[in-house]
Amino acid sequence: MSLEIANLNVSIDRIAILRDIDLTIPTGQMAGLIGHNGAGKTTLIRAIMGLLPATSGSIRFKGEELTQLAPHRRAKLQISYMPEDRRLIPELTVTENLLMPAWANHIRDGEKRLAWVYSLMPEIADFGERKALQLSGGQQKLVALGRALIPGRELILLDEPFEGVAPVLAQRLTSVIGDLRGEGLTVLIAESDDSHSAGLVDQTWRIERGAVAFGRKASAASANHQHPA
Repeated sequence: MSLEIANLNVSIDRIAILRDIDLTIPTGQMAGLIGHNGAGKTTLIRAIMGLLPATSGSIRFKGEELTQLAPHRRAKLQISYMPEDRRLIPELTVTENLLMPAWANHIRDGEKRLAWVYSLMPEIADFGERKALQLSGGQQKLVALGRALIPGRELILLDEPFEGVAPVLAQRLTSVIGDLRGEGLTVLIAESDDSHSAGLVDQTWRIERGAVAFGRKASAASANHQHPA
């Protein structure tokens, strides 16, 4: 298994936010995490990234326990996170925003990874020299996804990637995320509903009030759609 979460509990200011989370995603698969605002999706992603400490329980990635690793150590395991609010640096160009994780994590093949991102999303290469503040919200989402892909070559966590995006760009994001299947990435997509991710994922987990209520595999029809001959 690639990502294995067992009996995970997370508290903020001594208030329990996540309760006994159990969740597994096999290597190279995509999973959806569905829940209303406040259900605990972002808290779970931040706990996986090490931005929030686990009160108890285990988060293992490819057999390595993450709860004892600092966030920058997790980044070196090629785990990455696309936050809901994008968090681009507005005064930097698109290319500079994309390369920032490579600079911060001393990734030697940053330029090669940038070329790969641009091959996935040629449209963001077209405005690579524009400052992030000059982009639309949807364009910024594409750049935020590209930035997450620079360090995230093993596991990528997408927090509400389609939120607030115009339908055309939401379709484009869906297409790009679907293309990641052939890259061997393990992907977790957190959404309020599965209107965009249903055709992408191998399995879906539902989170309610900080607990995973249930998980289900993709339907046979959906699975056939996801794995074309």
